Amino acid sequence: MTKPAHDAPVGMTDEIAAQPLDAGTTPFSRLADVMALPRLSGLALSPDGTRLVTSVATLSPDRTSWRTALWEVDPTGARDARRLTRSSPGESSPVFAPDGTLLFTSARPDPDADKDAGDAKPALWALDAAGGEARRVLGRRNGISGVSVAADSGDVVVVASATPGATDDEADDARRKARKDAGVTAILHESYPVRFWDHDLGPAVARAFFVGQVTADGAQPAWRDLTPGAVPPNGSGTDLALSPDGRWLARAEEVPEARASWRNRLVLTDTATGQTRVLVDDEHADISSPAWSPDSTRLVCNRESETTQAEPPDHTLLVVDVATGTTTDLTAGFDRWPSAPQFDAAGEAVYFLADDDGRHAVFRVVPGEAPVRLTRDGAYSDLQVARDGSALYALRSAFDHPAAPVRLDPVATDQQPDPLPNPGTLDALPGTLRELRATASDGVEVQSWLVLPEGASAEKPAPLLLWIHGGPLMSWNGWSWRWLPWVMAAQGYAVLLPNPALSQGFGQDFVRRGWGSWGGAPYTDLMAATDAAVELPEIDGTRTAAMGGSFGGYMANWIATQTDRFDAVVTHASLWHLDGFIGATDAAFYWEKEFGDPLTEPARYEQNSPHRYADAITSPVLVIHGDKDYRVPIGEGLRLWYDLQKRGVPSKFLYFPDENHWVLTPGNHTVWYETVLAFLAEHVLGEDWSRPELL
Repeated sequence: MTKPAHDAPVGMTDEIAAQPLDAGTTPFSRLADVMALPRLSGLALSPDGTRLVTSVATLSPDRTSWRTALWEVDPTGARDARRLTRSSPGESSPVFAPDGTLLFTSARPDPDADKDAGDAKPALWALDAAGGEARRVLGRRNGISGVSVAADSGDVVVVASATPGATDDEADDARRKARKDAGVTAILHESYPVRFWDHDLGPAVARAFFVGQVTADGAQPAWRDLTPGAVPPNGSGTDLALSPDGRWLARAEEVPEARASWRNRLVLTDTATGQTRVLVDDEHADISSPAWSPDSTRLVCNRESETTQAEPPDHTLLVVDVATGTTTDLTAGFDRWPSAPQFDAAGEAVYFLADDDGRHAVFRVVPGEAPVRLTRDGAYSDLQVARDGSALYALRSAFDHPAAPVRLDPVATDQQPDPLPNPGTLDALPGTLRELRATASDGVEVQSWLVLPEGASAEKPAPLLLWIHGGPLMSWNGWSWRWLPWVMAAQGYAVLLPNPALSQGFGQDFVRRGWGSWGGAPYTDLMAATDAAVELPEIDGTRTAAMGGSFGGYMANWIATQTDRFDAVVTHASLWHLDGFIGATDAAFYWEKEFGDPLTEPARYEQNSPHRYADAITSPVLVIHGDKDYRVPIGEGLRLWYDLQKRGVPSKFLYFPDENHWVLTPGNHTVWYETVLAFLAEHVLGEDWSRPELL
């Protein structure tokens, strides 16, 4: 039994609570309440370990967008969380300076700006440890997008975009103004790619600028461009780390290669001179995610091996000696994919995160020893290491708990920490969570999560929704505000979340089972998981649906062409015509390494492309796609919709002209769920079609 959720979540001292709910309900009973739930992201720990800061997103007053504010969380868990910032544009990217000053980015107006200064751009702001008003300490005419602070010296590097050839802020602004005044929006490309996820690349690109120590009076320091001439193909420029002593900037640099591809290498730039040298350059791997040792003499980074048609990627951690460039493989033989590494307080061990058996766990590894898993359940992110070595802090989520800050012991195993008081804790969920294991056709175990709605029983079995994750190299392991099974559970559906072949966290061989054969083991694994679920007395196997986004949408399409066991199929941002997808996606070379050149090696496309089996579809299909999706371009959704319509398949097309691979605005997010639930109600529950009011 769940208690009425009339009060704000535990640990809140400010106004974030949604509207009061009826007795016995949860926030998931009404989509408006789901959208109003606070959402935590990011974590920053003060140098003395006494303050934790996180970003909290809540609905804007007009309920058309989410706004972020910074909240302080007590690392000891003794005090309630308190809100630190408040502005209409919001604040993000918190990081502490050595003296305890909190730095963050915000597009809030500068109180000292001229009245004709125009719209404010994201700038760097500072909030003293003692509190008071935040002050603007660093800005640029066209804004900044990121910041890195040296842990010991307090030197600052910011990331900002600049047009080619612009030597300073004034020149950059003049070039942008000239384009605007001339009505020019065209971009000339001389190398691949031209787009990334949801935005066009160029003409401006991300640069890293060294600005030294920012001052309290807001005086603008000299900006030293540490990336002159660099043109990152993905346009991000954010995979960088400033050494604790402020002397070096380590960053991933993209290297163009043959056949319109590129990879990352690790370079080191002297912040005083701007001179750059290559530190790690592996022609068969991507190098990324650098993090410094406390004494600024070593780096730990991620190495991802190049994929081929025969082999999926593999990941390991490298420790690099800065003086010599010597590398040591820290996780050799470890059959998981480590990520987000960082040194412990003494610089002797390394902490990292990795998917493992449907969890995203924290690990600790000492050179020469096997990695040790520190956490039991849940998905961890934003790991913070206390400088005195006394504790770790992270955001922890699970399918039954949204992200919340937790404190961890630095060496203990099998930890299951309670959340620290925070503004995002939920009181109740509309059901229960359990883990399910199935045996695939080749004898391999397939792990799944199963959300059961409240009241599901043998006497009242629930209809089943198979929800397939994207990636494909990822796994279901924690809470997602975008893919939220509790919305479905609140409407009475059981939701099955399987991790089939290609999912990470189950070993390299588990990925190999589906490599280049997406319609093979991934499909049979999903059917095995579904078979195991419908055997449960709480599940009604006569009322089922399948749904997925991205790769999950591909699998939903494939399922629709291979079986008629599902009463409805929902496919979001999905791949339909693999040859067409390869040619139009934002990083075609990556997928071509797995599937081959479609002109000379068409076999995998012919075997795995769902469009070749369109005549077999009988299940009703809901197609969903955003026009700004450059990872899976809109042409995939348009062709799927046409192929369904001309064959007379019962189908609908939910089209978002201004959304990307995801659906990010509250209004569109709401109608996404409304449409999906209405479609499922019609075809799974046998109800009349009810068109969402705003559509």
